[in-house]
Amino acid sequence: MLTKEEEDFMEYWEIHRMQKKRFIKQVSVGLPMAMTLILGITVSVFSGWYTRAQMVFFRESSSLVLILLVAAVALMVFMVLFSARHRWELNEQRYLELMHRKSSQSGQS
Repeated sequence: MLTKEEEDFMEYWEIHRMQKKRFIKQVSVGLPMAMTLILGITVSVFSGWYTRAQMVFFRESSSLVLILLVAAVALMVFMVLFSARHRWELNEQRYLELMHRKSSQSGQS
């Protein structure tokens, strides 16, 4: 027997499962987390808590800034896609398990 919460989840996921798989929806889910991480790293670099690293950073050529910018964007894209797809896969797995449990219970009755 499925609980009310499980039945509600099944109804919700049946309606929204393809909508949540779209790229735009995935970006809106993972972007805040990725931006927070990148912002934290940037604040940490420019806060001056490690003066030697800051001296090396500002002494190097502008290519280091470009490399860090590309790395930050790559990290952000990876986190956005990974977190959204991971969350979608977890919900899909839960949905399929509940469907299997529901069909096996109806078959026994």
